[in-house]
Amino acid sequence: MAEEQNSEHSEDNDIGDSTVLVGSKNVMSYVLACVTLFNKGATEVEIKARGRLISRAVDVAEITRNRFIQDVDVSDIIIGTTTVKTDKGSDLNVSTIEITLSK
Repeated sequence: MAEEQNSEHSEDNDIGDSTVLVGSKNVMSYVLACVTLFNKGATEVEIKARGRLISRAVDVAEITRNRFIQDVDVSDIIIGTTTVKTDKGSDLNVSTIEITLSK
């Protein structure tokens, strides 16, 4: 169910129509996005986050599953590391997570 993935470049280029990228908004904004995607007919929704926002992505998945759409299951969790260049030119490893919810 869980995989570990290492990469040297950002992999966020494969953002599909049923992907929610977790950022600095409140949790319920992302839960609403997930519920809206499922109500529009999506069978799978990917929730992606990195760094300190990983815990927010887990909250989004759990609130969506437990409070709003009970017949949704976590079908896959992929964790990994991406390397990001800082302003000073050094490399920084950032953890990533992709949670796939499916009906």
